[in-house]
Amino acid sequence: MFVEVRSPQGAAIVLPGELAFLLGQGVDLDLVREAALLARREGAEPVAALLRAGLMSEADYYAALARALGRPFRGAGLVLHADVRFPDDIRLGAAVGALGEIFLAPPPGAVAALLAAGAPPGAVLTTPAALSGAVLETAGPRAAARAAEALEVRAPDWAYRPGLHPGQILVLLLGLAAALLVLDAAPWLQLAALALLNFTFLAVIVFRLAAPLLRPDPLADPAPVPEAELPVYTVLVALYRETKVVPRLVGALARLDYPASKLDLKFVIEADDAATAAALAALPLPARFEVVTAPAGLPRTKPRALNVALPLARGEHLVVYDAEDVPDPGQLRAAAASFRAGSDRLACLQGRLVIDNTDDSWLTRCFTLEYAALFDVLLPLLAAAHLPVPLGGTTTHFRGIR
Repeated sequence: MFVEVRSPQGAAIVLPGELAFLLGQGVDLDLVREAALLARREGAEPVAALLRAGLMSEADYYAALARALGRPFRGAGLVLHADVRFPDDIRLGAAVGALGEIFLAPPPGAVAALLAAGAPPGAVLTTPAALSGAVLETAGPRAAARAAEALEVRAPDWAYRPGLHPGQILVLLLGLAAALLVLDAAPWLQLAALALLNFTFLAVIVFRLAAPLLRPDPLADPAPVPEAELPVYTVLVALYRETKVVPRLVGALARLDYPASKLDLKFVIEADDAATAAALAALPLPARFEVVTAPAGLPRTKPRALNVALPLARGEHLVVYDAEDVPDPGQLRAAAASFRAGSDRLACLQGRLVIDNTDDSWLTRCFTLEYAALFDVLLPLLAAAHLPVPLGGTTTHFRGIR
């Protein structure tokens, strides 16, 4: 939906409806036009361009939307019905309140439809951040259980469970039986079994020693993706008692060279980590940053925290970073280009990790050698040979999340 408006000089200007209504709420035309031009240039949703570029705060925009719809606005203190759904209500942008009211926080792509249809009776407008926080707080135990147990429910064969399952027990018994047979076998058969075992270990050692001499040809740099065609990219960072690195981390992520309207950056913290929450609150976070508080639950691990935030990811691609990471500013553009140039079978990319405090101690020098051997020698060779590649827990990019 587009609306034609007139500038003070009488020139006709065509604006998206989800931005044009702001003029009737006293918002400056130049600001609205800047957001529209930014959305057109970056190929983004107009509301996303306005908010994530920091041209207008989320609270001010949704308060103006409430006035335009003739509905009340509540930016905090939401009390929701006990049966709210996580993550469905957050994705939908609507949840039922404890008194029967409907809290609406339409995502950027749904604002135009709401303006065209009007808000339902009993609707109260709020911000997506406030709605997300209220849903997580109300549905905390269910969200925690989902994060910890969803994989076991959906794909039990992929999930870890304490103890051994029947297949593992069978393999162990067969292995034990084979070992007993070898111990009682003829000497030549015992020698053959020992030689096979030694050969396996030797092959692994030779492969690692020969890897520096078998460097594959470097991959060609893929063509960059045009600005308007870049996908929305989600960045997830799980933090727990990481107050000292928060300022450096925020600065590093703020320097990412990627359209702000297409960035979905989420810090995931634990409910009892007041120190890290305070450290994030003390910084002027750009509008594209969001803090997700994982509800209390077990196990208290990085994977569980990421599982809480994963259903809320808006990106087509997703990358996981650690708190101490300082990613190259051009990494997301490079990853998007590699995904686009790669085949449909390309599911993920492992970023190269480099230790940046080599001179601190003997231990950091050992880490530098280990990382250089792994990321500069072994992993490129494994990938070129089409062998299984071990992925790290950070700087790993995934495609097709949405």
